[in-house]
Amino acid sequence: MRRADRLYRLTDLLRGGRLTTARRLAERLEVSERTIYRDIADLMAAGVPVQGEAGVGYVMLPGFDVPPLMFDRSEIAALVTGARLVEAWGGAAMARAASDALVKISAVVPADIARAADRTSIHAFRMTDLDAATRDRLDLLDSAVHESTRLNLHYTDETGSETTRPVRPLGLVFWGKVWTLVAWCELRDAFRMFRVDRIGAADGDGTFELTAQQTLAAFYAREADCAR
Repeated sequence: MRRADRLYRLTDLLRGGRLTTARRLAERLEVSERTIYRDIADLMAAGVPVQGEAGVGYVMLPGFDVPPLMFDRSEIAALVTGARLVEAWGGAAMARAASDALVKISAVVPADIARAADRTSIHAFRMTDLDAATRDRLDLLDSAVHESTRLNLHYTDETGSETTRPVRPLGLVFWGKVWTLVAWCELRDAFRMFRVDRIGAADGDGTFELTAQQTLAAFYAREADCAR
């Protein structure tokens, strides 16, 4: 569970004016009591009216409610534009998720904002073919990034040479016409970028852990240093 979701769920569990112990909250959210103590402190610091202390329990004062999620017209335009880009250029699962997200947004925002979303005049069209195999490969790579799945990439470079690269996938970057995979290449023991349309197959091979020097943040920091 994401921390934001956990905090939202925690406020729900504290409603009703009943004293609830940290142990009980930890069991409900499947986290440690120490995590509950940190989350409660953060809620209090954010102004949520929670009272209590460790070893006794916590209660939320009546009258507090979480405000509904709202967007203004410019935020809606940005969300719609991003979703349309993903529909046009993303993986098959990404495109379906983007379409579903637009439906959900239209269902929960006020009618005038929903109409503004429909009138957003920014669109994305594919000027080159993004075939089904590439769309499926994007979804596979995206899943590997999020699940820390080590991959053996069957890759063809710009000269036509074919290699198999054991990599730790870190992220996907879209350049306007092509996607690239940012990864830690175990063969070169360094960061490498692979064009997705040149990846013939990507076989899963267990999971991986990264050192601080192998993360996506470290890659971006290195690129920023090179650009100076």
